[in-house]
Amino acid sequence: MAVQTTARFEGIVMFRKDYRERDQLVKFFTREFGKKMFYIRGARKRGFKLAAAILPFTRGTYVGLIRENGLCYLNAEKKLIQFEQINQDIERNAYITYILNLIDSAFADNQSIPVWFDMAANALTMINEGFDPEIISHIFELQLLPVFGVQQEWQQCVICQRNDLPLDYSESSGGMLCQNHWHLDPQRSHLDRRTIFYLQRLSSIQLQKIRSIKVRNETKIRLKTLIDTIYQDEVGLNLKSKHFIDTMDSWN
Repeated sequence: MAVQTTARFEGIVMFRKDYRERDQLVKFFTREFGKKMFYIRGARKRGFKLAAAILPFTRGTYVGLIRENGLCYLNAEKKLIQFEQINQDIERNAYITYILNLIDSAFADNQSIPVWFDMAANALTMINEGFDPEIISHIFELQLLPVFGVQQEWQQCVICQRNDLPLDYSESSGGMLCQNHWHLDPQRSHLDRRTIFYLQRLSSIQLQKIRSIKVRNETKIRLKTLIDTIYQDEVGLNLKSKHFIDTMDSWN
């Protein structure tokens, strides 16, 4: 017998898709219950009373019937936050879509992950306020790697654990090599110190502690190249939202 309860919850609308003639399936990232799919009856009808509550990327407090497994049902919204700049800007929209897709891919449904909910909520606010969405997406990419089963050592040499010598990234070694051990990987990344610095910071920093983001374009290119390589070679994740961002970059 399926367990179900009527509950108040915090949620972020991840995506929605049309279902049947007048309905929609809406996936919420909830703080209390993890990712849940909701069946919204009549969502496509004109004048639907909860239309604003199920717009993509809306954050709010909701009341609904929560099932342990299977579809849930939305009863009411109590408080909504809309992110106008994200909704109006294709770049911000693309990066938030990608971040939520990463979370959706990394975790199973129905798994409570409040730390990641709070990170996603902070990302929405920060990107809406104008923080660099690319760098914020890199924070998620780097910090989600262990969830995908890819353990990288960013802070010290994987061989001797020293962090007082110049470091460089080695894919074959699973992290950083200090200068004394560079000879172990002739194919190491040959990253500059600035890029190493940002890899170390972004892989460990808490979003809510960031007050500003200023990263040089050349450093952003190196970060993107390395992280893309890790996701292609070691995670094996290919998301349409990431492909769209890469296509969008080519416009520039």
